[in-house]
Amino acid sequence: MSESPSRYFPSRSKGSNSILLPKGALSEIRSVIESTSQPQQSSILSSSSLSAISSSSKTSNGLAPLRGGATQTSAPATSSSAPKPIRVAFQGEAGAYSEKSLRELLGPNVIAVPRPNFESCYRAVASNECDYALMPIENSLGGSIHENYDLMLRYDLTIVAEHDFRVRHCLLTKPGLDVSKIKYAISHSQALSQCDNYLRARGITPKATYDTAGSAKMISKALKGEAFGREMPEGCTPENTAAIASDLAGQTFGLECKEEGIEDDDSNFTRFLLLGRRGVVQHLNKKIPCKTSLVFTLPNTAGALYKSLACFSLRDIDMSKIESRPMSAALLNYLRFKSAVTYSKEATSSQRYGKDLPRFRYLFYLDILSSELDEGVQNALHHLREQSDYCRVLGSYPAKSRLVGPVAEAVEALNLANEGKPSIGDLRLQKLPSDDDEARQLKIGLIGYGSFGNYLSQHLSQHKVRCIDTLDKSKEAEENNVEYYPNFDMTNFLQGLDVVIITVPMIELEETLESLPIDKLRNKLVVEVCPLNVYPRTVLTRMLPSDADILCTNPMFSPAINAGEQAGKSLDGLPFVYEKVRIRDTSRADCFLSTFERARAQMVEMASEDHDAYVADAEFVTHLTGRLLDRNLLPVTPVSSREYAALCDLAELTGNDTFDLFYGMFKFNDRAKTLLDKMRDNLASVERKLAAKEAYLAASAEMKNSERQKLLAECKMLLREMAKSSASIPSSAPAPIEDKPSS
Repeated sequence: MSESPSRYFPSRSKGSNSILLPKGALSEIRSVIESTSQPQQSSILSSSSLSAISSSSKTSNGLAPLRGGATQTSAPATSSSAPKPIRVAFQGEAGAYSEKSLRELLGPNVIAVPRPNFESCYRAVASNECDYALMPIENSLGGSIHENYDLMLRYDLTIVAEHDFRVRHCLLTKPGLDVSKIKYAISHSQALSQCDNYLRARGITPKATYDTAGSAKMISKALKGEAFGREMPEGCTPENTAAIASDLAGQTFGLECKEEGIEDDDSNFTRFLLLGRRGVVQHLNKKIPCKTSLVFTLPNTAGALYKSLACFSLRDIDMSKIESRPMSAALLNYLRFKSAVTYSKEATSSQRYGKDLPRFRYLFYLDILSSELDEGVQNALHHLREQSDYCRVLGSYPAKSRLVGPVAEAVEALNLANEGKPSIGDLRLQKLPSDDDEARQLKIGLIGYGSFGNYLSQHLSQHKVRCIDTLDKSKEAEENNVEYYPNFDMTNFLQGLDVVIITVPMIELEETLESLPIDKLRNKLVVEVCPLNVYPRTVLTRMLPSDADILCTNPMFSPAINAGEQAGKSLDGLPFVYEKVRIRDTSRADCFLSTFERARAQMVEMASEDHDAYVADAEFVTHLTGRLLDRNLLPVTPVSSREYAALCDLAELTGNDTFDLFYGMFKFNDRAKTLLDKMRDNLASVERKLAAKEAYLAASAEMKNSERQKLLAECKMLLREMAKSSASIPSSAPAPIEDKPSS
């Protein structure tokens, strides 16, 4: 299956790799296409701001779904009921600096949810498992945290607050340990470097570990004799080792703080951003100091950055930060798509398909000290969007650790409800429901183990995979640690499976289903991976039992696409289109989809009709063109242009797919014959133009030759006339002068 023109689409509700670009990309595509014939709307508010404003009157009574069927109110509860808990995700172990910052900003009554990495925090909020995520964005000593800049584009979350956190490193040991006995200090490498002078002065050897709070956890677990404690660096024991972490980590893991503020530089601050699903721009007013963060791209022209900043400086809008980052391949593909549908037919091919975009294209992140709703900012954003291919407001929020809107009300309600009550310690939630999905191992069966089935099994390696095929595929299956079943053993093959993936060509789908024992598919998730979705969906819903779940997908990648990327393991940015046709066991379906989500595929939830409308024609024309370019038309050459190399790549990509796949694109696409006719017409038109050009040049050459002969004849005639005229003139000598006698 070859890759079609890539672009941005919305992710599924579970969060994941929503890619980052304005969520609701299907409507964005339509608006971009319609904008070529209709004037653009005057509003320039971000999608999150518009949704926040439009829903502000509903939040007091609205209910937002949680995983597992529970619900949560979307506004603080009244005094007659208990306030809803607030779950806030942060990266790191319990007691990490991120959690301490979280407690400073939101207080002790929110539930802190430690997550293993930054992306899992974004995913937890996007999937409604957490209400907010507190993410570090820059440090006064270490600089920007670029991963979080990139993730802000990948997920459609909005900044609702900021907090500047003063980092104070503490020396933590087991209770009662003499400081003079400390030989080693363990912590994150950055924390160790920030305390280098302190450690050198005391002869303490630094040893790096994965995390600051994790180092405190190691010592605590070692004291209890637990396995995690045995992961301490070589030579380190609780009797000779200290951890460098926050005082909160010491309290969490029962360690004693020997000294606080041991960092070499006391100007160590980290700026955190509080991210949520809804913005708070409608709760800002002129009395509240606020910031607006945005990201945009610029054309590769002289003075482009100067002109973009002038949009704000000319309106006296103060800027507090600007930073550039290389853009992702997915966003670059989006800009190419936008160019293709925006430029007129008279534009050059490079303009229409974005071929003139430089290999390295940059995003600019800008913070301004004004609200998005200010008139001057609105005009500045209008002006900026005229210059930029892509501009997105990441959030408009109060500055300097202030809280407004629903988050402020919810925190206040929690504080009032717990006022006067004895403290129960730090509230934490160590595990989320999705953690079970990630650890869950599905039993997956592949019906058909051709090249794509083989390739797909490589990305399902975390699950127990088996396959069945009409041909003997035992050797190929063994190489991928896949259990092979011969075709006659279908009953045993289906026994105990959670997921059945049908990877046969689309024209064989109905015949394959007829050959299966349908009763054995009850309570299973059946997945099809055809390049079109409407026909397979119709067949599956008609032939499968009502208690079988159905998932229609189009993984728009293949072994050929990723041949140069670690044996085809990378799916970063490649589209995985799917529709949940009939799903009763959502946990199982989410677990299956999360396999590709964690591989960074671009998860695109799209109705089958929309999928075929956008993809069917493009895929058919792509494969048709590739099949027309056989080896005889593309000889090997030591010197070639980029255009020729692209044609060779296209021929190789499409040539690796079977003809049955291509025939399925033809048979089940109502417009395929029209496209074929159009291709013939285009070829005939090119032939006519070539013939006309050839005839024109021949006629021109003949005409020039005829005119030359005529000119020569005229010259000869003129010369003859001149010769005749010269001969007809009589020759007359001058009369001699006679001498006259003198008088």
